[in-house]
Parts: sequence; C-alpha cells; structure tokens
Amino acid sequence: MKKYLSKIITLFLLSLLVSFIADAQFVIKVRPVAPVVRVHPLCPSPRHVWVNGEYIWRGDRYEYIEGYWGLPPEHRNHWIDGRWRHRRGGWIWIPGHWR
Repeated sequence: MKKYLSKIITLFLLSLLVSFIADAQFVIKVRPVAPVVRVHPLCPSPRHVWVNGEYIWRGDRYEYIEGYWGLPPEHRNHWIDGRWRHRRGGWIWIPGHWR
C-alpha cells in the first residue's frame, strides 16, 4: 500500500511541475524591437483567419515567429493578438489565443 501511495504522490508532484513549466513566463529587461511587417500571402479559404506573428521562448531569448493563415477551432473564430506586458523587472510576452 505504501508503495502504491508513493507512486501516486510522485505522479501528482510531477504533474504539478509540468503544469508550472508550461505556464512559465520569462522576464526580459528590454523588449525586442517590433519586426518589419511584410504583406501576408493570399488567404487560402474563406474559413482561414490571419494569425499575427508571435514570440516564443527558445533557449535564453524570445524569437519572433511570422504570422500565418490558420483555421480556427470550432466555435472560436476570432484571434486575439499576443502582446508585451510590463512586469516588475522587465517585460513578458502574453501569447495570442482564439476566442
């Protein structure tokens, strides 16, 4: 029984750690310069929605990923752009999402 309880507790703690890492926010002192916006390609279908570029954390810095045409999930057809938010000690990137 102790062995079984020990495994459950270990799995629970591991799942907490994974969820913490997934929600991690990386603070930087100076936010990146806004990228040059290129004209986006033609829309592939009337169902597609343009998703503006985003920043992702890679290694030790934020990298800009260019925008793309995306198919919205069912019942969520409006893209909310990501944005920079000032926090104590610097800036964090709040990712975009479907609404």
